[in-house]
Amino acid sequence: MGLDALISKVKAHQPRVLSDAQLAHAGVLVAITDELEPKVILTLRSTEMPTHKGEVAFPGGKREDHDEDIIATALREAQEEIDLDPIDVQVVGTLNQVISRYGFLVTPVLAIVPEQVALSTDSHEIDAIFKVPLSFFLDGEPDQIDQFGNFKGPRWYFEDYTIWGLTAMMLAEMFNQFFDAEFELLLGSLDGLMEK
Repeated sequence: MGLDALISKVKAHQPRVLSDAQLAHAGVLVAITDELEPKVILTLRSTEMPTHKGEVAFPGGKREDHDEDIIATALREAQEEIDLDPIDVQVVGTLNQVISRYGFLVTPVLAIVPEQVALSTDSHEIDAIFKVPLSFFLDGEPDQIDQFGNFKGPRWYFEDYTIWGLTAMMLAEMFNQFFDAEFELLLGSLDGLMEK
């Protein structure tokens, strides 16, 4: 499936919205490059970070009071972490909200960026930026399936990186939903949190 089809599907999609006033909100940018073989941009978080240290993640973070909305959060965080200029970002829409084991209500924001978009690891929060072809996930099998309580999802090894946890689950849900993949997935208990 090309990017045009993905964009159309996401724009027609009604994302899952969760409601829990006790949880802090976070936004992450699921940025995909606009090229013949599209790639998703991922980061390796610094080992100095208070949470998710040394883990692979999407650019993103906690919503701040001055953010207009959660999309603004994801764009601001991506600019702070990997120097991604919002002018280079075509926001497609939000994907299904999830809850992290650290107690954040996370909204993934799907975006398309140019193939050769300029990025930088100057941020103290990020040790590396890397891109993974969508075909890597879709044409192969996960290296293993992880289960933590009522969370279950795939784990992939790509070059020197381990893609697992919430990042892997958000990717797997996107692939299941929009690419007809069938990755094993359990997103914890969302009972009582779904907005009507």
